Amino acid sequence: MSVEYNIAIVGATGNVGREIIQILEDKNFPVDQLFLLASSRSKGQTIEFKGEKLLVEDLSEFDFSKTQIALFSPGGKISAEFAPKAAKAGCIVIDNTSHFRMKGDVPLIVPEVNAKDLESFFNNDERSNIIANPNCSTIQMVLALKPLHDKAIINRVVVSTYQSVSGAGKDAMDELFNQTKGIYSNNNIEKNKFTKQIAFNVIPHIDSFVENGNTKEEEKMVNETKKIIDEGIKLSATCVRVPVFIGHAESINIEFDSPLSDKDATELLKNFDGVSVIDYRKDEGYITPVEIAGEDKVYVSRIRNDYSVENGLNIWVVADNLRKGAALNAVQIAEILVQKYHSYL
Repeated sequence: MSVEYNIAIVGATGNVGREIIQILEDKNFPVDQLFLLASSRSKGQTIEFKGEKLLVEDLSEFDFSKTQIALFSPGGKISAEFAPKAAKAGCIVIDNTSHFRMKGDVPLIVPEVNAKDLESFFNNDERSNIIANPNCSTIQMVLALKPLHDKAIINRVVVSTYQSVSGAGKDAMDELFNQTKGIYSNNNIEKNKFTKQIAFNVIPHIDSFVENGNTKEEEKMVNETKKIIDEGIKLSATCVRVPVFIGHAESINIEFDSPLSDKDATELLKNFDGVSVIDYRKDEGYITPVEIAGEDKVYVSRIRNDYSVENGLNIWVVADNLRKGAALNAVQIAEILVQKYHSYL
């Protein structure tokens, strides 16, 4: 008889929370009871799961000892307060926020890249019981970098991102819609989620600025890549919000310690789990965000050598930030737990 688990979803009414619910259903994850948790404002709402309408409960009133796994996507401050409480109750927390990612006792996991890091986590009797999901822009980048780094050591990466508004939540998506509609209706443009107009514009500013001039989003890409793949990788990031609803794109320039041809890189990427290469050097022979909404894989196009530096390569990487960039990656971690580490649940 197959074992089923009690699962809690924290932030169930948000973009990522709802995506997690749908992915659990699509994957037929072994769920016994599913608990949907959010703030008191959302208490009593219903969300459908496998044809049944489930009530959203108040997070502050919930007893996590009833669950084995909790998938958190409520925002950093809420995770900071409630994830340790869930972990202390014996529940394994998979957290989508940035709060725990760089803590030494919290593994930062992209299953196709560094699932092995979970071995030492579970072998530690004093483990935190918290596993972190990386930043959405980091996840798709490291999936593309990992097979290349295994072949030729990466010395340096320069990445520019083109990040959709869904990464900033439902209100951000509404702002893009309303501003676009307002422009065509000759109405005033209202800015709430973004510092500048997002409709028909791009904004080189995601999250707050830090002392060195980077934004926190850019710092996340630098630090998380080092933790997931290799501390020796030097990385520079510029993160840009673009007027796209779903799907992040990245232009990535890579410098290796030894030669790697574009043809070899293409074969390595084609054979790496979770990556799909669509790269034809002709019109429409590449992937854009509009084509990958709702898709699970990370897509790579425009693979070509950069002859302006020694051992250089350029690639274009696109993924659905709500799925592989957040919800899907979290569920994939949960799948590893029930398959390989079920004795700890």
